[in-house]
Amino acid sequence: MYDNILIPTDGSNVAENAVDHALEVADRFGASVHALYVVDTDAMDLSLGTEQVERIKSGKYRDMPELQAEANSATQTVAEKAADRGIACTEAVAAGRPHREIASYANENDIDLIVIGSHGRSGVKRVLLGSVTERVLRTTEIPVLVVDMRKDE
Repeated sequence: MYDNILIPTDGSNVAENAVDHALEVADRFGASVHALYVVDTDAMDLSLGTEQVERIKSGKYRDMPELQAEANSATQTVAEKAADRGIACTEAVAAGRPHREIASYANENDIDLIVIGSHGRSGVKRVLLGSVTERVLRTTEIPVLVVDMRKDE
């Protein structure tokens, strides 16, 4: 049923909980996983100049050590957990509007299921889903499993 599972991650606690769920599903179905970190250029527009944002969009975020380290840390966490379970993992980084990049990656990589946290690093506890998660649900026709934070956290 599931051969390729996408795990968009920002390294937050909620995303880490989604990783655990995704790996459980992957293990049960013999699927591989894809860990995707999206550099949110919309959020960066506020803190960086237009020139910096354009560099990031063109893939030059690799020249920004802090940003690259954050992306690598988030995807490597998924890869390490997957390796511990004997699950193949592809790591990827994209830049743009997160929901669009997630949907695009899913379509381009034959993803069967997207497993995503209910909200990311915003730190705001919401009754409603996070904006990225909600937009992913609206943008793709691929099944999406939304995972909330553990009740004990």
